[in-house]
Formats: sequence, C-alpha cells, structure tokens
Amino acid sequence: MATQTDSAFEQDLLDRGYSRRQMAKVAALMGAGAAALHIGGAAAQQAAKAVAGAVRIGANECWTGPFPVAADAAFKLVTEGNRYEPDNEHQKLFDAVASVEGIPADRVTAWPGSSDPLNRVAVSFASPTRGIVTADPTYEAIWRTGAWIGAKVTKVPLTADYRHDVKAMLAADPNAGVYYICSPNNPTGTVTPIADIEWLANNKPKDAILVVDEAYIHWVDGPNAAKFAATRDDVLILRTFSKLFGMAGMRLGLTFASPKLMEKMMRYDGGQVTAMLPMTAVACGTVSVAQADLIKARRAEMNAAREKSVGHLKAKGIKVIPGSQANMFMVDWGKPAKDMQAAILAANVQIGRNWPIWPNVSRVSVGSMAEMEAFNAAVDKVWKA
Repeated sequence: MATQTDSAFEQDLLDRGYSRRQMAKVAALMGAGAAALHIGGAAAQQAAKAVAGAVRIGANECWTGPFPVAADAAFKLVTEGNRYEPDNEHQKLFDAVASVEGIPADRVTAWPGSSDPLNRVAVSFASPTRGIVTADPTYEAIWRTGAWIGAKVTKVPLTADYRHDVKAMLAADPNAGVYYICSPNNPTGTVTPIADIEWLANNKPKDAILVVDEAYIHWVDGPNAAKFAATRDDVLILRTFSKLFGMAGMRLGLTFASPKLMEKMMRYDGGQVTAMLPMTAVACGTVSVAQADLIKARRAEMNAAREKSVGHLKAKGIKVIPGSQANMFMVDWGKPAKDMQAAILAANVQIGRNWPIWPNVSRVSVGSMAEMEAFNAAVDKVWKA
C-alpha cells in the first residue's frame, strides 16, 4: 500500500487548515499507537474495567470465544509462530472476505481492531474547516478524536424510531468532511435502512467521506453496506471480529474501501500498522467469515437471550428502547442510570454505562442465556419503580 513522506503528510495537514500545534497532536495520535494515551481515555474499549467475579455484560463482548474450527486454525499458526507470515495469511483473509461480501479483494484491508482506522478517517478527511457529523447517541470514539485534533464535531439526535436521521445530519453541516453512521448503532442496536445510507452517500458533498461502522452487522439477518465500498471511492466500511466472532482480545478489524481512498488512509504509518497483525488472529478471522451456519446459530442464540431479558423488563413495567438487532439493548430506568448500574453491580452483575444525552438509560450487553437470567434476577432484587 502506498505511503506518503512525512513532509507530504505535514503539507496536506497545513493545506487543510491545521495549525502547527494541531499537527503535533495528529502526529501523536497516528504514531506508535498513541491514541489510547492522548485522547482522554478514548481507547478502543470505552467500557469500565471488568469486575472480577461479576457477570460481565457491559462491554458488548461475545459471551463465548471463536468458533472451534476457527480456533483450530489460530492454534495451527501458534505452532508456526517462528514465521512472520507462514503462507500468505493476509491475502487468504482478503480473499475469504471478498468472497463472502462480494467485493474486490483489493478493497479489503485488515487492522489491529477497528479503532485505528476510525482515528485515521478523522485525520485524513476531517479538519478545522471540514467537520465530522454523527448521530447522538452513537459510538463516541470519533467525537473524541475530532476534539483532540481540532475538527468540528456535530451531533444529531436519532429519529423517533432510533435510526440515524440522515437528512438532518446533512443539514446540520452541509460542508462536513466526514459523515459517520454506526449501524447497528452502538448503543441502541438499531439499524439505519440501506436506502437512508445510500441517500446520504448520494447527497453529501462529493469530496466528503461517508463512514459506515458495521461492527455489529453480523448480528443482523439482513442487508449490509458493503456494496457501496465495492463501487464507490467515497464510502468506507468498518468491520470487526470483536463481536459475533468472539475475538475481542485477538484484535482484528477490517476496512472496505477503494485503493484510492485507502492511499490517503495509509499516510504517515498506516503500512507499518497493517503489517503488524498477529497471524493467529488473521488465520482465525479467515476461517470465521465463511461459517454461515455457525454465524446463523450464534445469532439465534443471542436473539433468544436478548428477547428473554427484554420481555422480563417489560413485564416489570421498565421501558426498553425498541428495535435492537445487536447484542445490546438500552434500558430506560426513569431514574439516574449510574445509580441503577451501581445497584446491579452490587448484585454481582456488571452492565454498561449511559450516554450524556440519555442520563437515565443504561446499555446492557447480551451474554449467554445463563448470564441474562442472572441479570434478570439482579433487576428483580434491586428494582423499585
């Protein structure tokens, strides 16, 4: 993948309106994985530290590990760990993903998770003069990155049925450099229709980038946005193996985008980052993406556990934000969410946090059926209407 010299990188930032001070922050962000050190705690995992011994349903992790057949492939690479790349593992991953998604393999790039490319989107296409537009609430990493580098961030409330309001997003900043859609959305789990995503792609400024974060798309039995990255030069899709595939600790993510777009994304140190993937994760991901029957079965298992807890909450008169198609849902307690989070943790169940726009609403990740039964029991213990 092509890279730019440091001087060309710096000149591009100057041309897009960055000050020297902001450029120093960009360099810190892009260099040597410094994002986690510099953005006020906006590391990849924006969740509380796990509490030992508690039921852990607060970080949107899968309740189980990789598919056994994929874990076997990873272990084979452990036995060949003396080689940097035993047998063209990167290309095997790209080819497997391309086959499943119906996109050219040269539009697939692998990363150590999806946070690094999300940071790069902000640096590459946003600036002090071309902002970032997102929904609110949504996954906040790009908010913090934008704030760190000095790019304007505009947050637009979700629609009444919890979709991204794409027309309002465009109206809020018609000259943005980046429009970000997370679908299924974190934290609501709700899906923005493909037609809405396509509308924004067709109506945004031609030189702006539309980012569609599909970290949770494998939980959805329906269409995805990959086709836009297959044919357009202004759409980038983010994927991760951290969710349905049970590989959060293995750190593997993907971008789907045109080589032209990726050339800008690789500036500064992108080639070095993408070349440093652990081969165990790459091999595990290569096998995982093709397991259609196992994906379907895991999705059904999660759906059953989610609906059991949602039904339990509703029976107690507790409001749940409707429409989640992901391994999370939002509970509106009608009182401060932080207090309910603490009370449930005292019952040995660790749920997720709230978002500033919804102080009374907690995100709950979906675990195994047994874990969700433990959550239901904890709610029974502490709930007082």
